Amino acid sequence: MTARLLMIQGTASYVGKSVITAAFCRLFARMGYRVAPFKAQNMSNNAFVTRNGGEIGRAQAFQAQAAGVEPHVDMNPVLLKPEADTRSQVIVLGQAVGRMDVRQYHDYQPEAWETICMALDRLREAYDLIIIEGAGSPAEINLREHDIVNMKVAAYAGSPVLLVGDIERGGVFASLIGTFELLEPAEQGLVKGFLINKFRGESSILDAGLNFLEERTGVPVLGVLPYVFGLPVDEEDAVSIDCNPFPQEKGIADANIVDANIADANIMDAGALDIGVIHLPHIANATDFAPLAQEPDVSARYIEAAGTFGVPDVVIIPGTKSTMADFEWMRTQRLAEKVARHASKGGWLIGICGGYQMLGLELRDPEAVESKHGAISGLGILPVVTNFRTGKDLTQVEAVCMMSGLEGSQVRGYEIHQGRTCADGKVASAFRLVRRFGQEITDFEGASLGPRLFGTYLHGLFDHGGFRRAYINAVRVSKGLNPLPGHAYDARPKNFDQLADWLLDSVDIDRLSALIDLSACG
Repeated sequence: MTARLLMIQGTASYVGKSVITAAFCRLFARMGYRVAPFKAQNMSNNAFVTRNGGEIGRAQAFQAQAAGVEPHVDMNPVLLKPEADTRSQVIVLGQAVGRMDVRQYHDYQPEAWETICMALDRLREAYDLIIIEGAGSPAEINLREHDIVNMKVAAYAGSPVLLVGDIERGGVFASLIGTFELLEPAEQGLVKGFLINKFRGESSILDAGLNFLEERTGVPVLGVLPYVFGLPVDEEDAVSIDCNPFPQEKGIADANIVDANIADANIMDAGALDIGVIHLPHIANATDFAPLAQEPDVSARYIEAAGTFGVPDVVIIPGTKSTMADFEWMRTQRLAEKVARHASKGGWLIGICGGYQMLGLELRDPEAVESKHGAISGLGILPVVTNFRTGKDLTQVEAVCMMSGLEGSQVRGYEIHQGRTCADGKVASAFRLVRRFGQEITDFEGASLGPRLFGTYLHGLFDHGGFRRAYINAVRVSKGLNPLPGHAYDARPKNFDQLADWLLDSVDIDRLSALIDLSACG
């Protein structure tokens, strides 16, 4: 049976489409339906590696987990990963097909659209209900001709659309009405309801506006969603970094995150550890670091310029879609100098993926995979050299830490990189890989001068409580602080039911279910 559909579109980026999509996935899965998320085209450098070795947007992986299903490339058939110039790497069904500027991609779009349609058709045959997410706004005049992620998808599938507006920043009624009225009449007919997101206060004060909205458009308001601090979500991209570095982890009141004994241990040094993450222009997989902010004594922040570097206890250079360009930016901003001085003074330093590559002696790109420079010198902190190549490593791995004081800590994560980094033989590996895609292996990964300074390709290593707490405690001890007692739980416990309840309390689910015609499922 062909699945029923519901599409979530928004008046702009960052109005909450990804979160609401995940919440609907969980809600309907909890009701017993087989649910899958879908986003035709995503533009993000926050990516995830599926079990079959494909690359999709991190948000779609999160939504699949909310639905209780395995993430699959059909859920995000086209992923655009912006690079240093006006190009993006184009990922189709999990694999890179090339780098394209906007004109080249427009020429490629007919082929991309065919792939999108086939992916959605396959999902509809395998599930009861597909929750589709749009991108940005469907009413962007300059983008409409080439928009293959919003109304074109809804029209192809015959999906009802919920249009979401963000009231937190003001102007929600103007944005909803303006978006609706800029749509073509046939597209307006697909919009079956409005949702207002991020409301703070007594909802009755909105009554006049809600009535006007419904009278003006003829479309009902199906819910007003309250602003909830600390929702357990993975960010789709780096849009939120500027306004709130780690918004999803701080303030989550969940006994599974911080051991209850800590409060009585008399060692709660609020913000005792200062962890700074370099905010690279093309930062990738920024979700790697949010779990650090769960620790009770950690102040985690982004560093964007030499003037904000401060005196951090730990500096992390994150992954990036454009390693060489972002390293040149670090030099221009004098951040490379700051990082080198931090390391020379014994400061704790981690490089992950592109950040690992920057820590080395040299970055070589003879095939111009990333840039036309050919080769540039790195920070020279680790005795490793990176060679870029056209092939990309996309793997899920499990590993055991080999660094002194952290030995035996287990991590599980994934690798996404086009550089091959080789050590000179005089530096120890950071991790021993024990499984790749669930198959037992013995291999070695990363480079380490001890826990104080190491580089790795493993994304997600701080998600795992044992390693995260062991690392934080090692830093604490180096500062003369007592280690934190008790067990650290895995990060982001993903209380998906919290998301589902958020909708259940605020949305007319009966009316929505009738709109979707869920009675036709199963």
